[in-house]
Amino acid sequence: MVKFIDEAKIYVKSGRGGKGCVSFRREKFVPRGGPNGGDGGNGGDVTIVARQNMSSLLDHHYKQHYRAGNGEHGKGKDRHGKNAETLLVPVPVGTVIKDYDTGEILGDLTEDTETLVVAKGGRGGRGNARFATSTNRAPRYAEPGEEGEEKTLVLELKLLADVGIIGFPNAGKSTLISRISQARPKIADYPFTTLIPNLGVVSYDEGKTFIVADIPGLIKGAHDGAGLGIKFLRHIERTKILIHLLDLSPYTERDPIEDYRQMNEELEAYSPELMKKPQIIAPNKIDITESREKLEEIKAYFKKLGIKVFPTSSATGEGLKKLIEEVGKRLEGLKD
Repeated sequence: MVKFIDEAKIYVKSGRGGKGCVSFRREKFVPRGGPNGGDGGNGGDVTIVARQNMSSLLDHHYKQHYRAGNGEHGKGKDRHGKNAETLLVPVPVGTVIKDYDTGEILGDLTEDTETLVVAKGGRGGRGNARFATSTNRAPRYAEPGEEGEEKTLVLELKLLADVGIIGFPNAGKSTLISRISQARPKIADYPFTTLIPNLGVVSYDEGKTFIVADIPGLIKGAHDGAGLGIKFLRHIERTKILIHLLDLSPYTERDPIEDYRQMNEELEAYSPELMKKPQIIAPNKIDITESREKLEEIKAYFKKLGIKVFPTSSATGEGLKKLIEEVGKRLEGLKD
């Protein structure tokens, strides 16, 4: 199994420009040969490029230093040094690039093959042929090449999902995503079974699709680092809609209404913008008799808030079609 890494720190350095050349024509029967030193080549840029076929920043966990080549020095006979090639650093689509020292966001690559130059190569120095004038026909100097840029960068991957499934551990997020998509996450009956966000593609309404992600590790205090939540809250930021899964199981001491309040407090504490996202409330595990009794209380609570709920059972599939239809309808509404 490929390890999921969604943050990395790397060092980049672009290439130095080549030196300009000091040279003079030395030809037979040309007693006063003029300057013919060529320019140095430009140093190579360091460019970040988004790749659709990458799903993690794992490569940059092991390789953290990237240096582009230097430009070639200029030569006599007006020959210019070769420019160094651009060094391409691949990252997954959805990666945000930040300057480590200032925290400034340099770019956000959300499309395949999108690029960002993060370190510009140094310009090559001019050869002495460039400095010849009517009063100085034999200049004996040339420019050194410019130094390249160097930076330390932070790469942060934010999943590009239309819909995020949130809920406390064991609410049934992994089971739900396995039922409505082709994703096959690890599922077990203990907290933090899911250690990475899982992505799945859901089909609806005759060929239309949306991408859904289950967000693991959210518990009370997640925004302060409790549980695993702080690692994965960033993945909700790009989603358009949240499915808020409530655990109605009688085999837990959890209070679904209190869970709902706490979860929203965590989202707001992490980023007030998250609270602006539409939420679809889905009380889960209604296949259990005691859960159905609790469901009436849940419906009454959300009815007072003017919120319609979509009861589901990921185990039996009950209610999933209506839930998917509602998600599709909400997504279509956001496009208008």
